[in-house]
Amino acid sequence: MMKEYDFNKLIEKKEVLKDKIDEFTKKEILVLQPVVADEIKGHIAKAENNLVFVKDNIKLGHFDWCISGCYYASYHAVLAMIMTKGYSSKSHLATLCVLIKEFYKKGIEKEDVEMLDSLFLDHQDLIFYVESKNKREDATYSSNRIYDKRLVEELRIKAIVFIDKAKQIINRQNLI
Repeated sequence: MMKEYDFNKLIEKKEVLKDKIDEFTKKEILVLQPVVADEIKGHIAKAENNLVFVKDNIKLGHFDWCISGCYYASYHAVLAMIMTKGYSSKSHLATLCVLIKEFYKKGIEKEDVEMLDSLFLDHQDLIFYVESKNKREDATYSSNRIYDKRLVEELRIKAIVFIDKAKQIINRQNLI
């Protein structure tokens, strides 16, 4: 699980983020590649398919799988986003680093935020992505079998909003 402190270091310290990306690139965990629209579309299709899976399985009461589905829906959307910048990734943390580098902006004025709201991810979007990964790890690896339907439904709605934002960002680049 990523600790909030580690997450904040990646966001607040550009040199830490750069070092992580360099490390992942050197180890070929992050690879620069040509932008391939069909791969981007494929990840978006997987994200949307995971959302359908979650909706169907909430009705069946499989809340632990729904949590995993919300995370993987978001993860595929993020993979699609980083591919628009010429990256492919073999690691959740490497993917998060590129997401922060390429899509998270801070220190901009209110007017900029309003204009760029649908273009760039904000802090809450990144926190959702990290939290959904942490919840997915708990749902997958812990022995806990009781999850609150309300929590799962809230996570599903956040995943829908996150994926819609990702699609808007990608769509502005005419890649889907």
